[in-house]
Amino acid sequence: MVPHLTTALTGPLLDLERHVIEAQTDIEHWFRRQWMQHAAPFYSSVDLRNAGFKLAPVDTNLYPGGFNNLNPDFMPLAVQAAQVAVEKMCGDARRFLIIPENHTRNLFYLQNVAALADIIRKTGLTVRFGSLIPDLQEPLTLELPDGGKLTLEPVRREGNRLLLDPESKHYARFEPCSILLNNDLSSGAPAILQGLDPAQTMLPPLHAGWATRRKSNHFAAYDQVAREFAGLIGMDPWLINPYHANCGEVNFQARVGEDCLAQHVEEVLTKTRIKYAEYGIDRDPFVIVKADAGTYGMGIMTVKSADDVRDLNRKQRNKMAVVKEGLEVTQVLVQEGVPTFESINEAVAEPVVYMIDHFVIGGFYRVHTSRGIDENLNAAGMHFVPLAFDATGSFCDCGLRPDAPVNRFYTYGVLARLAALAAALELEQTEPKA
Repeated sequence: MVPHLTTALTGPLLDLERHVIEAQTDIEHWFRRQWMQHAAPFYSSVDLRNAGFKLAPVDTNLYPGGFNNLNPDFMPLAVQAAQVAVEKMCGDARRFLIIPENHTRNLFYLQNVAALADIIRKTGLTVRFGSLIPDLQEPLTLELPDGGKLTLEPVRREGNRLLLDPESKHYARFEPCSILLNNDLSSGAPAILQGLDPAQTMLPPLHAGWATRRKSNHFAAYDQVAREFAGLIGMDPWLINPYHANCGEVNFQARVGEDCLAQHVEEVLTKTRIKYAEYGIDRDPFVIVKADAGTYGMGIMTVKSADDVRDLNRKQRNKMAVVKEGLEVTQVLVQEGVPTFESINEAVAEPVVYMIDHFVIGGFYRVHTSRGIDENLNAAGMHFVPLAFDATGSFCDCGLRPDAPVNRFYTYGVLARLAALAAALELEQTEPKA
């Protein structure tokens, strides 16, 4: 199901899609060369915004949490992609440990973890779940909304190896070949995960966690990728890349860094107005101010003028001041707002594309009935459309219109792969020196 595209400004986007379809051979060759030089993240998800005149990634998650929302018909693609990723990592791998977030009340999140484990088990690996919950002493079995069960076990450390409790009366000793984090480490990497044997592969690496990762680094890397890709197919990189800037010394509650933030807001708005005039786009631009480190849609606001950040009320300042686990916001990303004109059942929607290694394995739509086209949809009240993409995004059909479902989703997949490539560069560039 393709959501209804309500915008009348379809010309530029159709032109972009046409460029992509016609250049498919060059694009795929270019991607092959890129993946020979850079290691793709083990998995990722990319939030896209389709404005009708512009299509761009606005966020890249290296700890994706919605595998339960993917179309089950695409399971073979996911399994094959996971097989490739595992073979790259360790061809002799037999045991896989997944470490989820510590919260156990969000059963839908845990259903995502169970779906992820199902993919990995189908590659021929034994999968168990290790928990970082400090007071967890015994295995904890949780009932899931779909009727399944998930057992969390306390992780232990022996020397520089991680394992599941060797003294457990319930389960056999389990020493994994690899450790897959589905925990974004917002509060930092605990000591138990640091300095592990390099042969016990950690995915993603610890510096991908939000304690150290910065969105500004990711989008700086994406700038590089977008420019090269746009040059390859002969298009304006702005059509696939939002302007952005970052402000590094902010305290919303103390009103520190206000002038810096206002200045960057005005600069991004001005550059966007110039592009709108160039393309004849008759609408007012906006920017998204978001915590430079953060997830779960926290610490985000829509801004339409520099005065908006100077005139925040106390409630707005408090909302922007902290993110997940109560961490204080000191750095923010100012990102050109990309409106979404996609809708499902008259509710605003945005596509989310999922990848394992460098392969697109499907996607779905994040929908919010009470948010506007210029607002963040990753917020309380959102839901995921049960009808996932009806085409994987892995290939196109040149015999059909550029906006045919298979071609639109292929274009979405290309943009997601660009974001994943940017994430690969980002991780290379920010890797701690030995």
